[in-house]
Amino acid sequence: MGNPSPVRRTSVAGRWYPNDPSRLAEEIDGYLALAHVEKASSAIRAIVSPHAGLMYSGPVAAYAYDAASSSPPKSIVLVGPSHFVPFDGVSIWPSGAWETPLGAVAVDEALARAVTEASDAIVALEAAHGREHSLEMQLPFVAHLLPGVPIVPMVMGHQTRQTAFGLGKAIADAVRATARDVLLVASSDLSHYEDARVAAQLDGVVMERVAALDPAGLMQALELEPRHACGGGPMVAVLDAATRLGATTSRILRYADSGDVSGDKSSVVGYMAAAVS
Repeated sequence: MGNPSPVRRTSVAGRWYPNDPSRLAEEIDGYLALAHVEKASSAIRAIVSPHAGLMYSGPVAAYAYDAASSSPPKSIVLVGPSHFVPFDGVSIWPSGAWETPLGAVAVDEALARAVTEASDAIVALEAAHGREHSLEMQLPFVAHLLPGVPIVPMVMGHQTRQTAFGLGKAIADAVRATARDVLLVASSDLSHYEDARVAAQLDGVVMERVAALDPAGLMQALELEPRHACGGGPMVAVLDAATRLGATTSRILRYADSGDVSGDKSSVVGYMAAAVS
């Protein structure tokens, strides 16, 4: 699986979210205080959470993590897009830990090994994680709400149908093989830099497919209109893995756009929180 650095250092701490642990915890708690999620009747198997700067995406991500924290898992599988490094397949960080202002989050090495062994398309490409923020923006919530729970971090390169569904199957096979109680996390923002009304129309297509727990329909929508989401492939993979592991219901918990914070509705980024059980 290669030999990446033992600890993945933060890339956007101090810019996209506070580097001071007290300030960071206080900001997260403020978002959680406003996130009122009706508890699911069964354990949450997966969530979808956005990954913009915390002031923009945090109020939405808080809904996803509030839902997930009601039934803490033993491990967390994180899947996000690679924004900066183009490549085929999926890059996993197979060992060590990820640094956060709230303390290091360990990698579940046994589960990471099982995922890697389940697919030839999953490799350890350290460069894909260096500047990438899609997973890092999940970790303040993970470290604060689910302390001590290890992670399996993965970023997806070219978001093809084969890669997305291949990863979904590999995750499900690995979770079964290790008998882990796992939370799956898809990191994705929705449409980018559209007028808020156009964004809501584009984002509505994604939310409809996510709410229907329909990874095949979501993949088809993404192939027809790539503007729908930067992390569409990761969402497809996580929804597919969740259904393979027995998930039967999905809920959209919150939708917003960056204009709700900035006041500029002429060019927004869409954000969604969803929970699958």
